[in-house]
Amino acid sequence: MKIGIDKISFYTPAFYVDMVELAHARGIDPDKFTIGIGQDKMAFPPVTQDAVTMAANAALSLLDDVDKEKIDLIILGTESGIDQSKAGAVYIHRLLGLNPFARSIEIKEACYGATAGIQMAKEYVANHPESKVLVMGSDIARYGLDTPGESTQGAGAVAVLITKDPRVIALEDDNVFLTGDIMDFWRPVYSETAVVNGKYSTEQYIQFFETIWAEHQRKFNDSLADFTAICFHLPYTKMGRKALNTVINSVSSEDQERLLENYRLSTLYSRQIGNIYTGSLYLSVISLLDHQTSLKAGDRLGFFSYGSGAVAEFFSGTLQENFQDYVNAKGHQDLLDKRKKLSISEYEKRFNQQLPTDGSTMKIESTDDPAAIVLTGITEHMRQYLKK
Repeated sequence: MKIGIDKISFYTPAFYVDMVELAHARGIDPDKFTIGIGQDKMAFPPVTQDAVTMAANAALSLLDDVDKEKIDLIILGTESGIDQSKAGAVYIHRLLGLNPFARSIEIKEACYGATAGIQMAKEYVANHPESKVLVMGSDIARYGLDTPGESTQGAGAVAVLITKDPRVIALEDDNVFLTGDIMDFWRPVYSETAVVNGKYSTEQYIQFFETIWAEHQRKFNDSLADFTAICFHLPYTKMGRKALNTVINSVSSEDQERLLENYRLSTLYSRQIGNIYTGSLYLSVISLLDHQTSLKAGDRLGFFSYGSGAVAEFFSGTLQENFQDYVNAKGHQDLLDKRKKLSISEYEKRFNQQLPTDGSTMKIESTDDPAAIVLTGITEHMRQYLKK
C-alpha cells in the first residue's frame, strides 16, 4: 500500500520587508542579504497571526468536505507554541470544522517537528488505511530588531494531508535519522527569542547531513544520481547548498547540473518568505513542485530535515501520476503577489506591537489582515480566534 502526501500547501502573512531596504537601514551591504544568505524579502506577521492561525489558514483551502470527515488525527509541529499545555492543533480542529472523533496533538523538536508529524502520520495510516491525517508546520522566526539574526526571520505555515494512495508523493521506507545533544539553537521557557550559535549551528547542520547521507548509502546502496532533486530544511536559502556541496562531486556533471538547478528552484519561495522553522523543508518541496515543469511521475525526491538541538532525518518519496493536477502554483503565487510591503519604520512599529504576557484583556483590530482566520484578542487568558 502506498502512503504519502495527497495534498500540500502553504500560507504566509500579508506583509513583508524588502531585504535591500532593511540592509540600507542597518548600514549593511545589501549583497550580504540577497547573495550572502540568499534572501530577497522577509515575511512579517501582524499581531493578528500566530502559529495557530497560520496553520489553519494553510490548511483551509486544502481540505474538502470528504477530507474533513476522514481526518481523525491532527498534528501541529511548531516551536512557536501559544500554550505550555493545550495543543495548538485543538484550536485548529475547531476552526477547520473537522470530524469531532479525532486526536489533536502538538509536537516539538525545533525545525524537525513537522517531519516527526509526517512520519507518525505515515505509520498511523498504515494501521488505519481509511483515515487521513492533517500535519502542519507553523512558526514565527523572531530574533529582534537590529540583531545578528534579524535578516533570517520569517513567518508562515505548511499543511500536508497524508493518506493511502497519495496523489502527489508516495513516501518510501528508507528513513535514516540521527540525534545528538548539542546546543546550537534553543529557546528557554523564560525567553521570547531564541539563543543562537550561528556558526556552530551551520557546522552541525552540515555534519548531520554528511553523517546521515553516508548511513543512507550504507543501508540502501544508492547514489546521489538516483535522485531527481534533494530538498532541504532552509533556515536561509544558502544553508542547504552548503550541505549539498559536500556530496555533489560524487556524480557526473550532468547530474550535478540537474540537482543544482532543482535546488535553486526549491529555494524560490524561501527567498520571498524567509525562515518558517518547522515548515521550511516542505516550503522547499512546494517551491520545487510549483516551479520545475520537467518533473514527471516516477521521479525520486530526497528530503533532509534538521531540527537544532539536534534531530535530523533523510528520507525519500516518488512523484505520482498526474501529480501536477494537485499542486496549486497559481494560488501560492497569488498569495505572495497580494502581500503589502512595509516600510522599515512601519515594520519596526509593528514588531513592537506584542500581545500581553500577563493575561491582560486585549482586543485586536484585524481589518488590515485579509486572512480568513485571525486572532482578535485575549480575554481572561484565552486567545480569541475568528474565522471570517
